[in-house]
Amino acid sequence: MSTLANGDLKVRIKHALKNTQLRNAVKSATTILRTRKQTSSEELGNWQEWRNRGQAIRSHVVENLDYYLSELINSLQKNGVKVHFASDGSEAVKTVLDIAEKRQAKAVVKSKSMISEEIHLNNALIEHGIEAIESDLAEYIIQLAGETPSHIIVPAIHKTRQQVSDLFSEVAGKKIPSDTPTLTAFARGVMREKFQTADIGLSGCNFAVAESGSIVLVTNEGNGRMVTSLPPVHIVLMGMERIVPTLADLESVLSLLPRSATGQKLTSYVSVISGPRRTGELDGPEELHVVIVDNGRSSMLGDPDFQAALHCIRCGSCFNVCPVYRQIGGHAYGSVYSGPIGAVLTPILNKDLKYWGELVYASSLCAACSEGCPVKIPIHDMLVKLRKLRNQAGFTPALERLGFSSWRRFFKSSGAYSFAFKSGYYAQKPFMKGNHLEGGPSPLSGWTNSRYFPAVTKKTFRERWDELNKE
Repeated sequence: MSTLANGDLKVRIKHALKNTQLRNAVKSATTILRTRKQTSSEELGNWQEWRNRGQAIRSHVVENLDYYLSELINSLQKNGVKVHFASDGSEAVKTVLDIAEKRQAKAVVKSKSMISEEIHLNNALIEHGIEAIESDLAEYIIQLAGETPSHIIVPAIHKTRQQVSDLFSEVAGKKIPSDTPTLTAFARGVMREKFQTADIGLSGCNFAVAESGSIVLVTNEGNGRMVTSLPPVHIVLMGMERIVPTLADLESVLSLLPRSATGQKLTSYVSVISGPRRTGELDGPEELHVVIVDNGRSSMLGDPDFQAALHCIRCGSCFNVCPVYRQIGGHAYGSVYSGPIGAVLTPILNKDLKYWGELVYASSLCAACSEGCPVKIPIHDMLVKLRKLRNQAGFTPALERLGFSSWRRFFKSSGAYSFAFKSGYYAQKPFMKGNHLEGGPSPLSGWTNSRYFPAVTKKTFRERWDELNKE
């Protein structure tokens, strides 16, 4: 899987922690999304039963993926869809470029697609002289900024209105006010021309229905329908696991996705596309291509520890509850997929525990991600297992291995444990500020520079318990 690494993880985290505006924006937005999710899920009722249903659907599909892929492909072809399979990102890019070359395409207008981000499609299109235009408002903003999505659902979560105004003003060649209606109107004006002149429309795929051969797009902007209906060619990029068996199953996952993502009962637009334009129809593409992408996903099939990661419905719920993501945002992860699920997917899809395996430590293992997941993916368990694999591969630093081996020895002996506790109390004194610690040497400063760290008490719980018993 293509990734967006820039420096090592610690460097990116330090950069993020110094960006007060980013941290405030991310914290505010994720708090709103989390609160809305709680409200909408409570209104639905029986939330755990819905989660169980979602888990059962996704688990069943992934366990029988060969069957449902075959059914989906047959259904798509019956609907007049041209189906392509890409084993990796480079093959997916080549497939899109081949289609564009045959159509002599000069411009591709896109609806939001994480797969296209994953395979770095925009760069490839531009290198071949093809204009790539993001039509989703947030994606358009970060494209102008030369950045990548910071959140899987709200890509420009880290941007202020003034920053957006500055970006739009540069494009317009004049000052664009920073109020939301004006910003939206400017983007709408730009996009209408792009929709009408683009040679190809490209979209992602939230779900593909195997029984009907339908592609389902879930959006809150009308751009999705413009991209899929106005250009003469529509290309769909979908991860090979993005399947539901039936329309009834689609109803179940569509009850989970918007509530978990944005706290909505239903998104503004749910588009179900079942083929190119037919005779007598007024809109729709002349050609519809579906590119089914593996790009490392098949490596998880049959793996009892990590197969459940393929159940993900890309709602971003785990981002909104993660104490690490809420502090550093998405860019600090350095990967297309950030947040807790990204920390699992990135090292697996890249087959790289040495470099990308560092992401598994971007977690407090509080299990909020697993509890918040609408399809009950045990994300925190997977992070622990990846940590174990990384340690067994010898990729953990020597100092870290020494620290934990020392910790193990101290825990084996009550006397040694008591001595270490007492030593910690006196060793912390230079860094004590009231009842907490500030600063200190690494790795302590990694925590104290950004979070509250309680000081070690003079008396242990055991000592106080003994005193109570004596009283």
